[in-house]
Amino acid sequence: MDNQSDVRTRELADEPMRSAGPKHGFFGGTMESIRDILAHGELLDQLTRREIKARYKDSALGFFWSLAKPLTMLLVYYVAIGKFLGAQQSPGHPDGIPNYALFIFSGLTAWQLFSDIVIIGTGSIVGNGALIKKVYVPREVFPLSVVGSALFNFSIQLGILIAATAVFGEFPTGMRWGYAVLALVLLLLLATGLAFLFSGLNVYLRDVAYLVEISLMILMWASPIVYSVAQVDKSLHGNLLEKIYLLNPLTLITLAFQKTFWIQGDGRGFFPNYLGRDLVIEICVAMVLLWFSQRVFSRLQSNFAQEL
Repeated sequence: MDNQSDVRTRELADEPMRSAGPKHGFFGGTMESIRDILAHGELLDQLTRREIKARYKDSALGFFWSLAKPLTMLLVYYVAIGKFLGAQQSPGHPDGIPNYALFIFSGLTAWQLFSDIVIIGTGSIVGNGALIKKVYVPREVFPLSVVGSALFNFSIQLGILIAATAVFGEFPTGMRWGYAVLALVLLLLLATGLAFLFSGLNVYLRDVAYLVEISLMILMWASPIVYSVAQVDKSLHGNLLEKIYLLNPLTLITLAFQKTFWIQGDGRGFFPNYLGRDLVIEICVAMVLLWFSQRVFSRLQSNFAQEL
């Protein structure tokens, strides 16, 4: 046993020293971080699998729970807002939203992915504190594992959404899918950037997690998920507040998913002009945000072990 300990001690002594601090340089530091993450790809895969399994540990219904929350929200909003408040188009409410169930589920599918990445990602460093204090790994793998796990759940919800479009006779075809692809790219860039930023700040100030949850609750209602953007246009038509509203990236993401999966919205004034152009512009902005967030995260990570 002593010989094994001596061998292990010598092996550890021969290991090169790794700095847990930031990788310096405007582009060099970013590239070094990317190489470090890619070198730990197998670990990232294992952490992603662990995140997925942890969600359903000791659960009899397993993957069903990944659908339970959005389906419950769909039912509540459809009954409370669609039926009771008259959002669903009907003979008594001709100005309502046609096929309201598909309309709202399109937005909820995108929203669930975004909120999962940001909320769970914010707590990813604190939640893995024991591992971070023991071994060196690029800290970015923990928020990224949350992204992978959230995408797995998103794929299940997306499958339900696509099946629903077929049931309602609104299966998307042609160029419609381009809006969904652009929206998904924007969503992942934005949510990953925020997960990096908030997870690093949350180590030093645990109130960040609570602030994120409250902010997302407000942000959901500031996006056209349970109401249409046409209703916003009626109230804010042409003024500065409407332009600010349409600059919200989650507004564009929601509209793009609705444009793809909710065909009955065509030609009814539910979608602004130049939606594709605006998505491309927001993607460029989100790429800058992701880079900035990673560099902030890189600077904060040097004291993670001490703070945890």
